[in-house]
Amino acid sequence: MADTPPRTGSPATPVTGTDLDTDLVVVGGGPAGCAAARMAASVGMRTVLVEAGALCGSLYRVPVLDNVLGGHTGGPGLAAAITAELEGTGLCRLVLGRRATGLRAGDDRVTVTLDTGARVTAPYAVVATGVRPLQPRDVGWITAPTDLALPSLWEADASDAAGRTLLVLGGDRPVGTFLRAHPALGTRVLVAYPESDDYKVEEVRDDPRVTLLPVGHLVLGSAGGRAVAEVSDRSGGRRTVAADTVFLSIGGAPTAPAGDLVRDEAGYCLPADQHPRVLVAGDLRSARFQRIMTAMGSGGEAALHAYYAARKPPTGT
Repeated sequence: MADTPPRTGSPATPVTGTDLDTDLVVVGGGPAGCAAARMAASVGMRTVLVEAGALCGSLYRVPVLDNVLGGHTGGPGLAAAITAELEGTGLCRLVLGRRATGLRAGDDRVTVTLDTGARVTAPYAVVATGVRPLQPRDVGWITAPTDLALPSLWEADASDAAGRTLLVLGGDRPVGTFLRAHPALGTRVLVAYPESDDYKVEEVRDDPRVTLLPVGHLVLGSAGGRAVAEVSDRSGGRRTVAADTVFLSIGGAPTAPAGDLVRDEAGYCLPADQHPRVLVAGDLRSARFQRIMTAMGSGGEAALHAYYAARKPPTGT
């Protein structure tokens, strides 16, 4: 099992109950938010970073990395390195264990309200709250009990799969990550995926443990203690598949705070649509570019945007 993130609210990661004013407020402590805070510190900006959990908490569930620089091959190592560097950055104040409940953008300042009622104000805000895992009830191509909650594939380890058949709903990147993390694991993986995931399954197509099931619609049930899925393919054919257990790999839903953020029909916050003082970074931007390296790059870019914008001479001077 992957290492667990550090407990929130420790003395090294203080939680504040008072109003704060700073140069930049960052909402979200994943790779994008941490990169924004680190970049801001490098150019002398004071930052308050608000995160409901632990810094880079989701990275602790990523066993294998192949798209980041710096020699990190696993999420826990990268998360620990990011956390150590950010905790040593004197210009960044960490507010962990607190959730941003609202964001308001004015002519000259952004106000972020926390679940304590406290407010953080700054000339600019970087919002990098990422996504939460979707459940079967959230997508139209799966029919399942409305109260069904399934684990995501990144929560699985070798003991969940050894000698067993897994049904994975969706073809998102965790399928490939899981298989690369356990290259010698004896398992059978049935990957049922909609047409929108066609391009995502290319990286696992040649793994002999994988059976790809292109799906038009899937009805999930159970029989005899096993998962049973009635699969309708895209040409009208039907088949029944059974598995020992089911995991999800169907993507995520954006988790932006309420307030002055412009969302598209899927809930993503496209950077170009936002108030000039609100900068969006990381997975919250779109479903397409959800990779750790691009998230970190977007966070750093957002902080630099705030830095240079704050130093731009007023129009007409």
